[in-house]
Order: sequence, then structure tokens, then C-alpha cells
Amino acid sequence: MTSRERVKKAILFQKPDRVPIALSEKWGSDIVELWCPPDPDFKPSRELTEHQQQDEWGCVWEKASGDKTMGQVKLHPLTDYAMLDDYPFPDFTKPCRYQQRHQTIAENKGEKFTLAWIDFQLMHRLEYLRGHDQAWTDYLVNPDVFCRLLDIMTDKAIDQITQLAEIGGVDGIISADDWGFQDRLMLPPDAFHEFFKSRYQRVYDFARERGMLTMLHSCGHIIEILDGLREAGLQVIQMDQQENMGLEKLADGWGGKLCFYCPVDIQKTLVSGSVEEIRAYARKLIDSFAKYDGGFIAKWYPDPAAAGHDMEKVDAMSKEFVEYGGKVYG
Repeated sequence: MTSRERVKKAILFQKPDRVPIALSEKWGSDIVELWCPPDPDFKPSRELTEHQQQDEWGCVWEKASGDKTMGQVKLHPLTDYAMLDDYPFPDFTKPCRYQQRHQTIAENKGEKFTLAWIDFQLMHRLEYLRGHDQAWTDYLVNPDVFCRLLDIMTDKAIDQITQLAEIGGVDGIISADDWGFQDRLMLPPDAFHEFFKSRYQRVYDFARERGMLTMLHSCGHIIEILDGLREAGLQVIQMDQQENMGLEKLADGWGGKLCFYCPVDIQKTLVSGSVEEIRAYARKLIDSFAKYDGGFIAKWYPDPAAAGHDMEKVDAMSKEFVEYGGKVYG
């Protein structure tokens, strides 16, 4: 079974030969990721300090000296909806954006599952463009123009999937949209269902019609929208934390319905647990989600320094995923 076949079977609950992995170079991966590079012709539109950078949506990010994270958006460029008609949104139809992906797909030769990141962040990008307060109240205060902005972001995702379909060889899409605080959603579930769900569905339907499986990274307490995301066509949820929602609750409610793509919880057990506790948690993830003839892909967190992860513990997790995950379907 090739890596590509293995990942697909895990997602579709068709009994792979072992649990697929997406770990560090030391441990290997069944997935090759196609990143979403910015427009090579993009130039910042304002003066920036050495600790700032501007993305192609116009958002200015700032990092403190020595900061190992991506930093924070400190300038939100679309605070006034009067700017919307003339706002310079990125153009995702430009072929020059996709040249590196052509090369990666050609080098892969169909052996690994090709997973393409797309810039589709309805919640994240809304916050980056508008600021937190406005992003969390727009659906109440400015619902009509708020929906126009969501539709523009959705259109941009469709543009990217269209280009990927023309390239060929892409097995799945993934985007990142953290919807949760530690203990609840950022917006009420009703707001998700009324304003966001149909936009996710439009993108996921479009991708699946073109033979691409659908994945979403979303962290925080998101249990209230998992049914809605699944109904919208999501097949794989990539979550780096599970303990804030309860691993058993996730497994009982969505095991066998969504494929889970996870490391050991990166905020709790992987930080504070012993090596043996981490190995036990890795087995528990597999036992909880992979028992449906699929349903689990093992992952690491690819920026261990930023998350405060000890590499001995990361290796213990990875070793357990490889060894125990290799036996579970035997």
C-alpha cells in the first residue's frame, strides 16, 4: 500500500494497513504538503520596522524581539467597510503562484498523499482584517456587508482550488481557522450556522467534486460546531489539543464520522506529561479514533520550540505512533 493509498483509506474508513503518520523527518511522513506561497510580485504598501511584516491582504504583523511565534496583527487594514468596494484583495488566479507546487507534485510521483494548503480563513482573516471586536460583532451590527466580505474570502478559496485542479495530482486541501477559546467558541454556534457554514460547504463541495478530500485545522474548544462542519462536507479535523474538550467525548461523538489528524495534546500532556504518559496518550488517540477501519492520522507539532516541547517527549510520541500504529490493523 502506498502512502497515498494509506492516507485515503484512513480518511474514508477503508482499513489502511497501518495508521498513517505525518511526523518529523526523523520519523517520516505519508503526506507531502504543498504550501501556499504569496504572490511573488507582492510589495508592501507601507513603511515597516524590522519587527514588522505586511501580508498580501494588507495586514501588518508585529513580533517582539526574540519572539519565536508568528507574532500578532497590529494594523487591521479594513476597519471601515466603506473601503470594501475598492479594497486590493490578493489575486489567487495568477499562475506564477503555483510553480513550486507543480515541481513538488512531479517529484512526488503519486507516492505520498499530496495535501495543499489554501488561504481560506473565514474567522482568522476576518479578525486580521477587521480586528477582534469588530469581527465578533459584525454579524450583528453590519450583517449585509459582513456577508459580502465572507463571500469574497470564499471566492478566493474557490480560485485556489480551481488552480490546483488544473495542476492535477492534489489529493486534499487544508486550511487553518481557529474557532475556539480554551473553553468555548469565539462566536455563538447560531452565528456559525447562519453565516459561516454555507461558505464552508461551498468550498468543500467544490473541492470534493474535483476529487480532493477536505481538511481543516481548528484549535480551541470547537466541539459545538463539529457536526456543522461535517454537514458542510469536512472529512478531516486537524486539532492540536483535545483535552480541553475531552478525548472520550470527541471519540464518542465523532469517532467514525470525522477522521482525526492529531498529535498528543500540545498544551497539556505533551508539555507537562512524563514520557510514559505521553506514550500512553498516543496509544489512547489511536484506540479512540482508529478503530473504525480508519479515522486517525498521527501528527507532530512542527514548531516544537515555539510550543515549548522537549524533543525527548516528541520522539517518545512519534515512536509510539509508529510502533503501535503499525499493529492496530493487524
